[in-house]
Amino acid sequence: MTTPSTLEARLSDGEAVCHKPPTLSRSAVAGAVAGNALEFFDFVIYAFFAVYIGKAFFPAEGEFGSLLASLATFGVGFLMRPLGAVVIGRYADRAGRKPAMILTVVLITVGTLGLAATPGYSTIGVAAPVIVVMCRLVQGFALGGEVGPSTALLIEAAPSNRRGFYASWQLASQGMAVTAGGVIGVTVSLLLSTAQLASWGWRIPFMFSLLLVPVAMYIRRNIPETLEQDSKRSTVQRDASRGSGTLRYIVLGALILLAGAVSSQVGNYMTTYAIQVLKLPATLAQMSVLVGGALTFVFGLIGGVVCDAVGRKFAMIAPRVALAIVIVPMFWWLNAAPGAMSLLAGTAVLASLTAASATAGLVAIPELLPAHYRSTGIAITYGVGTAFFGGTTQLVVTWIISVTHSTLAPAYYVVATSIVSLLATFLLPETRNRRIGN
Repeated sequence: MTTPSTLEARLSDGEAVCHKPPTLSRSAVAGAVAGNALEFFDFVIYAFFAVYIGKAFFPAEGEFGSLLASLATFGVGFLMRPLGAVVIGRYADRAGRKPAMILTVVLITVGTLGLAATPGYSTIGVAAPVIVVMCRLVQGFALGGEVGPSTALLIEAAPSNRRGFYASWQLASQGMAVTAGGVIGVTVSLLLSTAQLASWGWRIPFMFSLLLVPVAMYIRRNIPETLEQDSKRSTVQRDASRGSGTLRYIVLGALILLAGAVSSQVGNYMTTYAIQVLKLPATLAQMSVLVGGALTFVFGLIGGVVCDAVGRKFAMIAPRVALAIVIVPMFWWLNAAPGAMSLLAGTAVLASLTAASATAGLVAIPELLPAHYRSTGIAITYGVGTAFFGGTTQLVVTWIISVTHSTLAPAYYVVATSIVSLLATFLLPETRNRRIGN
């Protein structure tokens, strides 16, 4: 029989005590990933219409001037993620996953509304880019704190043999958001002229996302809490006993996730790349968003099933190695024969392999963290990995192309970050059969 003293000893030795997880309905799973989906929808729409947003808020000289300013603002949102990770992550580990997830939806709404409603530079002058940057900061702060509690809730509520599949909905929801953003972006682009898009048409998708906020808020108010009361009352001794191991896993996790962040942002960048570099029609370029989003959804779920069946490390390593091998030839083909086949095929390969690998990382990292630090740890890992690499990807590759005139820059960047992530993955223990506590 387990006595209180025995239980305390087991906790101090690092052994997880398993509790029966609460049952999550389909609507509860949807609520857990809703904020993440909304935020990714907004981020994708921003990348989708980056050229028009740049002209509206950042008038500058030269072909790449306003685009670089727009993409820099895109990256600013990522730079706030580590701060959001720490602040909202700790709140989720102390007060619970549910209140933290409600807070992030509120912040996402504020940022999106401000971005959609701000007049252009020609109307209010320098106040326009200032307001847009502030809105991106709020959005980045919200997403930095969003991923931690929502992923922790999915992991903690899942049966032990299906944690990969449950967590895969986090990435699959991003695919759905990208697909929805692509559908709306293509539709708006087809229905409006270039002048109308530049003037006001790019704002329509942001306004549409605001209509979904009340639904997300309602669902999140009714999801179950998965953080146990004893985990909320964590002690200094428990933090100290696990601190060094937790820090190691956070560092490794950030290195693992950075490759997925870079690959995802290269996929989002394909629209701008196709228009600015390959000189393809805007409608064709924007179709790549649909392909990337749909395959992120499918292969995100497949990655979850695979990591439940054969292990987290295999599911992380195999697709990442494959992508590092094929990405340079893929971009060479894309530049040698730019067109629908090469663009959509390249986008499909990039999205599929990135999603399959990234899902396992989102499962393995929280499985290694104690419950009283799980939300913070996930959020910091995700925030740092995406802020310093994913958030700057589009800016970096655009700048490298403009300076070196090498159109293969995105591919080389993916290869370099893939090597770093693979080295970190080999240092991570396998977690498929690991028991976790709530």
